[in-house]
Parts: sequence; C-alpha cells; structure tokens
Amino acid sequence: MNQSLRVALGQINPTVGDLSGNSELIASYVARARDLGADVVAFPELAITGYPPEDLLLKPDFLDDNLQCLQHLAALSQDITVVVGFVDVADDIYNAAAVLHGGDVRGVHHKMFLPNYGVFDEERYFQRGREAGVFSLGETGIGVNVCEDIWYPTGPTAQQARAGADVIINISASPYRRGIRAYRERMLATRAQDHFTYVCLVNTVGGQDDLVFDGQSVVFDPLGNTAAHAPGFEESLLLVDLDVGSIFRQRLRDPRTRRLKEQDIALPVVSLGATASVAPREQLPRKVCEPLDGPAETYAALRLALRDYVHKSRFSKVVVGLSGGVDSSLVATIASDALGCENVIGVSMPSRYSSAGSRTHAAELAKNLGIKLLSVPVEGIYSASLDALGPEFEGTEFGLAEENLQSRARGNVLMALSNKFGWLVVTTGNKSESAVGYSTLYGDTAGGFALIKDVLKTHVYELCHYRNSLGKVIPDTVLTKPASAELRPNQKDEDSLPPYAVLDPILEQYIEGEHSVDDIAAMGYDRDTVARVVAMVDRAEYKRRQSPPGPKLTPRAFGRDRRLPIVNGYTGQ
Repeated sequence: MNQSLRVALGQINPTVGDLSGNSELIASYVARARDLGADVVAFPELAITGYPPEDLLLKPDFLDDNLQCLQHLAALSQDITVVVGFVDVADDIYNAAAVLHGGDVRGVHHKMFLPNYGVFDEERYFQRGREAGVFSLGETGIGVNVCEDIWYPTGPTAQQARAGADVIINISASPYRRGIRAYRERMLATRAQDHFTYVCLVNTVGGQDDLVFDGQSVVFDPLGNTAAHAPGFEESLLLVDLDVGSIFRQRLRDPRTRRLKEQDIALPVVSLGATASVAPREQLPRKVCEPLDGPAETYAALRLALRDYVHKSRFSKVVVGLSGGVDSSLVATIASDALGCENVIGVSMPSRYSSAGSRTHAAELAKNLGIKLLSVPVEGIYSASLDALGPEFEGTEFGLAEENLQSRARGNVLMALSNKFGWLVVTTGNKSESAVGYSTLYGDTAGGFALIKDVLKTHVYELCHYRNSLGKVIPDTVLTKPASAELRPNQKDEDSLPPYAVLDPILEQYIEGEHSVDDIAAMGYDRDTVARVVAMVDRAEYKRRQSPPGPKLTPRAFGRDRRLPIVNGYTGQ
C-alpha cells in the first residue's frame, strides 16, 4: 500500500480578540493549502481567538462570536480537512481543536492537560477534556490533540497511536524562551519514535503583550527524523508528504504495541468519509529550514515582539531616548529593523552631566540607522526642579533624589512627545538593572514597552556585536566605553554595582536557578557580594511591578513567570 497524506501546517500570526481578522487569515491559508493539494491543513491552538485570550473568556458574547467564526470556517472545508483551535462551549468552556470536513464540524478534541505554571493560567478558565479520539481519512488514522497533551508520555498521543493513528497533529501555542526549541523537538522526536507515528506540530507565531511565539512548526517521521521544519519568527505554510502506507508494515514487526493495546480502553473513531490520496503525484521537495540559534534567535524574537506590539496596538511610530549608551543603541537598532527607520524617532536629552562623547555617539547611531534625531536638552527642566525644591532640600547633601530628577525630566519629555504625536515610548532598561533596581521609577522606566527588560547587560553587548556582524551600525566607542547613567560627575555603573561579568551570573543563579546565597557562594562567588545582590533584587520588586510589559526571553522572566509579594519579610539569608 503506497498511501500518502499531504499535510499543511498553517503557522499564522493571529491577534488576540480579533476574531474576524483571525478567521480571514485562517481562510486565506485554507485556500492556499487547497490549491497546493493538501489533504489536511492544521492551525495553532486557539487560532480563532488568539492566545492567550485571558479574561475575554469570561465574556459570553466573545465565546458566541468565536463559535460563529468556527461555523464560517467549517463551510470552507468541502474538499479539505481543517484542524483549528477554538473555544468550545458545552457544560463549561474548553480549549479545543475542531476537525472540519465536508462543510461541517466533524469532531472536537478537548485539551486534556491544562498547564498552570510559568506564564500559563489555563485552569483559571478551562475545564479539562476527558477523552481522546481518532479520525480516519480513508485508511489513514489521525490523532488530534492540543499543545500540552503531547508533552506527557502516557497522554492522549500514546492512546491515539495505539488506537490506530498513523499521524498525530498537535496544535500549539508554545511561547518562546531561550533553549525551548531544542527541548521541544527532542520531546516530539521521542513521541514519534515511541509510538512509530508521524508527529506534526503547528505552533503559533508572533508577539502578544509580554509573550512572543517562535513558530518553528515541525514534522517528525516514525524514526524521529525531521521530515519538515518551518522557519522561526515568521508566518509560513509548511507542506509535507507523509508515507503513511509504511506505518502498518513497520508496526507489524513491533510486538510492543500489542502488549500495550491490551491495557487500552477503545477510543472513538470518527470517519471523515474521504480517502487520503493514493493516486501517484509528484512528491514535494523536503523543506527543512535551519533553525536560528544564540544571539540570532534572541534578536529575531525581540524584533518580532516589538513589531507586533506596535502594529497590534495600532501605533505607527516609536520614540526612544538616545543616551549614547549601549542599551538605547540596541533598542533603537532593533526598532529600526522591526519597523523601518522612518518609523523610529530618537531623542537626545543632555543635561549638565552628559558627556560630549555621549551626544556624539547618539548622533552617529542615528545617522547610521537613518532615523530622525531630536535634541531636547533637559538642563532647564532640571535646574527649575532644583530651584523649586531648594527650600526643602536645603542643608542636605546631593544624592539620589537630585540624580533622579534628571531621569524623570527625560521621562516627561518622552511622554510629552508620545502624547502630542501618538508615538509609543520604548524604554531602554535591561534585566540586570531591573533586577537590582538600578533604575528611576517614573524616569527611565516610563514608557509603553520595555523591549530588553529580559536581557541581561552582558547579553546586550552580545546582541550588539551580533547585529554589527550583519552590517555595522552601532559605533565601536559605544561598546567599549564604561557603562554610565551620567547623572552625576564621572559616574560609572560599577560605582553602585558589581561588574556585570560578576553580577549577571549571580542574577541567573538566583532568579532562574532559585539558588540560595550559600549555594551561589559555593560556586565561587564572594558571599558578601552575593548577599548584597540578592537583597537588591528582593527590594526592587515594587519597581518591577510598575514597569511596562516586555517580551519574555528567559525561563524566569520578571512578571508572569516570577511572582513574589512586594511586602515580603523573608530574607532567606
């Protein structure tokens, strides 16, 4: 039996809440897949609503509208099978995958494993499914499940494969973080090998608030080899021909399945009343896109996160405060790459402590990027603030209060430009600064999107060098001069913080590794330094709660991932 199945994976970029827009996008991909001869086309988890819809799920009208969109899409399935994520409404609401065929909804799989950790909060909204099933397309068995369902070795994937599924289609909304692609793909390859089945995962792509989805949809053959791989961080229609006729022959030689089947409860099988293609046809060329890695992957994630946040929030231009430092240089560069140089405005805001070099570096960067540069000195605002507070500050020493007046003056300038012209302020603070509170509340934290809030300072430099390797835009002097906030004479970051080469590894061990002070000190770090850093991180929680959203890139980003009480008497030291 030389039976083949042509599967299309619609790696789309939906917008949360845009039900009609998402449905139109899905419909356009259905038409493309049909034109290319696909038997089945699959779309990501909750593709109709976008992921995660959060408390939109508590609105009955939203749920009803989502069901109407599903019916509209079902009408497009006359000569193709469509698998699409939606919210099912029955005795409760379910994160679900619909199987559409012949102009109707032929079956629904309710997600059985609801993640409730890290950035996920699905048990707040959904009831879990109780049963998996199999759909037959001619002699081909297809198991459909949703995201987390495939992560469990004994979950619905195992049940569906033993019930006769030759192909598993998993629809996902798996957020990006560094290292997740390789981890996810090792798991999928293992599922394919364990159950001797094709595993097709279609993952959503795009930015949504503080999440970014990497796409990278993938197909593994029954031997765990990559049969097809979509690109990362962009929309794609991935097509692949599957030799499903070989599955039965191979399973005959494997007695393990017979032993395991003895323990199974029979699953429902829904016939779609159609036959997968058995006629000879020209096989598609194997499409395996080389995945991005390292700083290239992180840079692509940041670029996509910013582009989608701006466009989906209906902004057209962004404004960035350019200090001549490495952080603002990176942010402006990513913004220019994501949105086009004509949509990025840099603002130089010198004060009495700004070096001539910093102003020159900001101007050089703006010229290299081709972005507009405004100059709005804040010395007058700063002096007026000092004069107004003079009577109250009289007799006290110059300190943080006076330093921060400059940062808040700059924040006021950027927000005024935002209010006047409708530009989105993109802040430039990095994760190292946010972690230890080395930032000015209502100053450099003021803005609408914190692009590099989950990027440590050492990684900021790494990303700058990576971008310059593609075409030099960030001046060398920006990358070699000592980091400084320039809020007092001859100020350097290392006056207040350990060197970043020391600070960042400590932060990673404490924030991502959840190690104690003693644990980190045992790794070779000075204990007093570690204790000081940990205390700074704990004290700065109130600042982080008031900072704008920004994309999650690491396993433990501040915000959804790491939720500690602001008022907290536990020191753990």
